[in-house]
Amino acid sequence: MTTAATLDELTLLAGLSHTQRAAVAGISSVETYEPGHRLFDEGGIADRCWVVLSGCVMIDHTTPSSGRVALQSVGHGELLGWSWVVPPHRWHFGATVVSPTRAVMVDAVRLRELADSDPELGYHVALVMVGALVERLQTTRIRLLDLQRQP
Repeated sequence: MTTAATLDELTLLAGLSHTQRAAVAGISSVETYEPGHRLFDEGGIADRCWVVLSGCVMIDHTTPSSGRVALQSVGHGELLGWSWVVPPHRWHFGATVVSPTRAVMVDAVRLRELADSDPELGYHVALVMVGALVERLQTTRIRLLDLQRQP
């Protein structure tokens, strides 16, 4: 299946027209990752994002006292990576593949360019990003509260 056909099937991108999804497909590739593969680290340059097609990726945060702490898992149909949206374009969290994973990797630098040149596409991308951000913040908040309760 082509990247364009894969994107056409994703509910996450249903707000985009076929032409807009084709433009995004042109700056994307379908990739596979094995368990243990580190996709990104906190503070690194955020220049891509992913839509997980299958498998699982764990988002984590490093704390001085506990080391790397798992915050949220990302699976089928979910967006991974939003730090590329706002300058300085640095990852706020880290992410590691925990089961064999297949994902669409999007060049976020070029996606920002597409969004700038097509405000309608930019609006739909912003909606997807805000939705992912709200979900991530809620999950992180709950996870951090759980961690505070543990001795």
